[in-house]
Amino acid sequence: MIGLINIELYKIFRKWRTYIGFIAIAVLVSVIQVAMLVEGQRSINFMTHNLQQSFILVGNLLNGYLVSHLILNTLVIHIPFLITLVAGDLLAGEATSGTYRMLITRPVSRINIVTSKFLAGIIYTCMIIFFLAIFSLGLGLSIFGSGDLLVVQNGTLIVFSKNDVLWRFLLAYCFSSLGMGVVASLAFLFSSLVENAIGPIISTMAIIIIFIIISGINIEIFRAVKPYLFTNYMNGWRLFFDDPIDIKEIVKDSLILLGHIFLFFGSAALIFQKKDILS
Repeated sequence: MIGLINIELYKIFRKWRTYIGFIAIAVLVSVIQVAMLVEGQRSINFMTHNLQQSFILVGNLLNGYLVSHLILNTLVIHIPFLITLVAGDLLAGEATSGTYRMLITRPVSRINIVTSKFLAGIIYTCMIIFFLAIFSLGLGLSIFGSGDLLVVQNGTLIVFSKNDVLWRFLLAYCFSSLGMGVVASLAFLFSSLVENAIGPIISTMAIIIIFIIISGINIEIFRAVKPYLFTNYMNGWRLFFDDPIDIKEIVKDSLILLGHIFLFFGSAALIFQKKDILS
């Protein structure tokens, strides 16, 4: 299986579209860092306006942790598109290039083929999030330095000591990888149904956008549907910046996301097992 995964990773990184995600993250993170360097202090003053009337705030409030938290809030909405560019092509790309029949004539079972492709897609997804973490935190801390983290959660301003922050980021990025794994799994499922990667990319993004819109509209019928939308649990990484941390909620969200991953992968594997390969 490890050999098959390595082959699939080689196929992934042989294509130019694979690097779009890394380039886009590098550019967007750099732009946000520069913007915060210019306008960041004004944002800090706005966030702490009420506190400054009662307390004297000292220390480096505009720091790399604050900027990285802002970036994570912003880019986690856009990263799904970057992931679908690769995940949506894992199976459909074989059909487009006409290598499906060659693929299944190898002395490897179909379930091993589809599993290796899926795991390669998950590895790529984790690499994207890992790159975001390293680039965002590394660049932010080198430019702004470290300091206490100010977080606005549900209208409440929470201040975390700089010694109590890094582990929260690490767990938040891990949880984000789980959420993006659902996106990759959904794109992989659509990839097993069609013979062109454009369809899975568009379909996955359309579903995510629709789910996010439904979750954001405060109407009774939508509130009833909201618990069944996986996008409602993808922002669970924010729970790591609560005080105290709601462990039960994190576990629940994680299990729901894992359930979606297994459901989407299982469906894709079943479809591929029964697929009539004609070319």
